[in-house]
Amino acid sequence: ELLTMGYACRTSSARKIVAVIPYLPYSKQCRMRRRACITSKLLAKLMCNAGINHLITMDLHQREIHGFFDCSVDNLRSSPFLLQYILDNISNYRDCVMVARHPSATRRVSSYAERLRVNFAVIHGQMKEEEENQIDGRTSPPPTPIVSGTGVLPVTPATFACSFPTPIPPYQQKIKPSLSLVGSVAGKIAIILDDIIDDVDPWSLLAGFLKEQGAKT
Repeated sequence: ELLTMGYACRTSSARKIVAVIPYLPYSKQCRMRRRACITSKLLAKLMCNAGINHLITMDLHQREIHGFFDCSVDNLRSSPFLLQYILDNISNYRDCVMVARHPSATRRVSSYAERLRVNFAVIHGQMKEEEENQIDGRTSPPPTPIVSGTGVLPVTPATFACSFPTPIPPYQQKIKPSLSLVGSVAGKIAIILDDIIDDVDPWSLLAGFLKEQGAKT
């Protein structure tokens, strides 16, 4: 609907078309992961081709999304409101520890911790295997021998038009370790910070994990 309305304004000779999108869809799909599509760039091209020449959004997942758009982008920040909420509702906020849900969120969490003059911690690892790390064939692992009733059938090696000086090494799957905490939350108020919450279950598990590490609340 946004693309349709933008194109309708363009064909009606609008001087400027401003799109206000507080949450930009597909903002997490902003980098190449295996053979996946960079959906955020595709969406940016569609919006610009539809005639939108100014975008106002809030808290982009990554800064490089700015470069996907061929128009001006205003990325508003919600951090002043969140910081003010902490100051107004947590009397002993100096006893807090800002916690990053994963290492990639360390920069955002450290920014909050520096403004509040508190420490921060980072959660590393995972509690269960996520969908993107499951073996589903998208990574093209090397073939494995086929076991039949008569024994193990050999796998025919792949043939190439040119020869390689050394054999191609097999693909090594990334295996994340179990949950561990970098930092300390013992006797502190732990505040988990992230920009996108699309599932509540992992947050509940992380809250229980922080309780086990000695967090007060």
